[in-house]
Amino acid sequence: MPGGTETEHTGVRIAHVEQSPVRQVWRRVLIAAVVLVVVVLIVYIDRDGYEDSKGGPISLLDATYYATVTLSTTGYGDITPVTAEARLVNILLITPLRIMFLIVLIGTTLEALTARSREEFRIRRWRSRVRQHVIVCGYGTKGRSAIRSLIANGTPPDRIVVVDPEPRAIDEANSVGLTGIVGDAGRTEVLRRASVERARAVIVAANRDDAAVLITLTVRQLNPSVPITTSVREEENANLLRQSGADTVITTSATSGRLLGLSTDAPRVVAVVEDLVTGGQGLDLHQRTVTSSETGLGPRDLRDIVLSVTRGGRTLRFDDPLIGTLQPEDVLVVVKAHDPGRPNRPPTQPSAQSQA
Repeated sequence: MPGGTETEHTGVRIAHVEQSPVRQVWRRVLIAAVVLVVVVLIVYIDRDGYEDSKGGPISLLDATYYATVTLSTTGYGDITPVTAEARLVNILLITPLRIMFLIVLIGTTLEALTARSREEFRIRRWRSRVRQHVIVCGYGTKGRSAIRSLIANGTPPDRIVVVDPEPRAIDEANSVGLTGIVGDAGRTEVLRRASVERARAVIVAANRDDAAVLITLTVRQLNPSVPITTSVREEENANLLRQSGADTVITTSATSGRLLGLSTDAPRVVAVVEDLVTGGQGLDLHQRTVTSSETGLGPRDLRDIVLSVTRGGRTLRFDDPLIGTLQPEDVLVVVKAHDPGRPNRPPTQPSAQSQA
C-alpha cells in the first residue's frame, strides 16, 4: 500500500451501512455553527444587559466574541451579564446551548477516534469466525453472476468474500451484504487477508487470462487442496489454467459461441441450458452423493435424472456401461425441478481429485 504499512486488515471491508465520515463531521460542524449564531443573536438582542470591562456599548463583534468564549468555556470575564434578565437568559438558554456545543464537538472527536477501533474490532471478529467460505476473485459480470448462483444454491452471503482491486466494486459488494477486500488477488498478502487457507472453494473470475493464471497459481500455493474454478476467455489457455492448479476451467468465449450456434437451429435447447444454469427457478442442476436406498440401482432407476456419475476420480456419463450399479461413494450430477418450498442447500463439495 503506497505511503503506508500494510496490515492483515488492510483493504478488508465488512458489509454494513454507515454514514460517510466527512458527512458526519460536516453535519456536526453545521450544528455547532447554528448554536453559535443563536447565542450571538441572544446576546446581541439583550446587549443592554451586558457590561464590557472597558466600557462602551456591546457591538455585534462583542456579542460574537462573548458567545465564542462562553461556548468554549474559556470565559475571560471581560464581558459579563449584569442585569437579572441577562443572567436568567444565560441560565436558561446559553448554558444548555453551551452543553450542546461541547457535546457536538467532543462527540465528533470521539467518533473519529473510535470509528477505526470499532472497524478493527469487527474485522478481527470476522477473521476469527470466517471459515468454509467461498472466495470470488473479481466482481465483474462473471463474478456477480457466480455469486447470484451461489446464493441461489444456499450459500449465505456472509460465507462469500469478494476480492477486487477496484474500491467501487467492493463498495457495491458491501451494499448487497458481502464482505470485500480491496486488492490484487494475485498477491499473497491479499489472499491471506481473505483467509484463503480456510476457504472451501475459490472462484477466479478475472477479466484477463494472464491475471487468472497468476491468481490460480497463488491460490494453489497458499492452499494446495482447495477446489479452484477458473474462467478463461480463450480456449487455448484452458490447459495452462489446469496446469496452474485449476480444478475446473470454464471457457467463456467457446461456451457462448456454442450457445449462439445452437440458438439458430435449436433455440429450445438454448432455453433449457439457460434454465439449467440459472439457479433457483425451473430446472436445477444438483451434485450429491448416492443415498443408501439408491445403492445397487442403475442410474436410470432413480427418480432424479442422472447426467453423470463420478467414481474413483473419474467422471462417467449416465449411459456409460462401466457404471453398472451405483456404489456408496459415487457422486451424482442430477437434474431436478426447483421446489420453491424447499430451502436450497449448498452442494456437497467433492475433493479436488474427484473434480479434476
